[in-house]
Amino acid sequence: MLKANIAVLVSGGGTNLQALIDAERSGIITSGSIKLVVANNSKAYALERAKNAGIDTAIVLKSQLGSQEAFERELIRVLDEANTDLIVLAGFMSILSADFTNHYKDRIINVHPSLIPSFCGKGFYGLRVHEAALEYGVKVSGATVHFVNEIPDGGKIIMQKAVEIQEGDTPEVLQKRIMEQAEWKILPLSCEKICSLIVKEKN
Repeated sequence: MLKANIAVLVSGGGTNLQALIDAERSGIITSGSIKLVVANNSKAYALERAKNAGIDTAIVLKSQLGSQEAFERELIRVLDEANTDLIVLAGFMSILSADFTNHYKDRIINVHPSLIPSFCGKGFYGLRVHEAALEYGVKVSGATVHFVNEIPDGGKIIMQKAVEIQEGDTPEVLQKRIMEQAEWKILPLSCEKICSLIVKEKN
């Protein structure tokens, strides 16, 4: 069966990567296969998760390449060499330029830990998102999977899932609940949705 080749871009622990690996194993993702994990941090634990799952890895470091242009050129080379059909940003801590996102138009997706358009855009990542949601006093937060363009969190929404905020939530507690109840569910489902469209186009 023809499958879309998925590359996952990571920077840290790789919990979203693990959710994708588990989803492929359990048959939630059937139209795509994770072929490559690329990290922009040589110490990212996500690389260990990939190795444990038998997935090829690559490390591309901006510090060694000297500029954003050179970094993105090398990323494109590595991704194209792997015949990548879909790129998933899973906690990837690097803003990508219009040159890069246009090269893979409608082929890059990201999961963001809020209900876009709330608490998103430049500077909103990691715990900052949940701190802002709690400070504002919203009663519902969640996660959004969206296409990636040159505007941080600015691409078209693919899927969203709401998560209720509970009395006494800390940013850390809320982050964990949103991961478990929303991110780890809608990221694999979105992946399958886009991969099945890619496979249809290929046929």
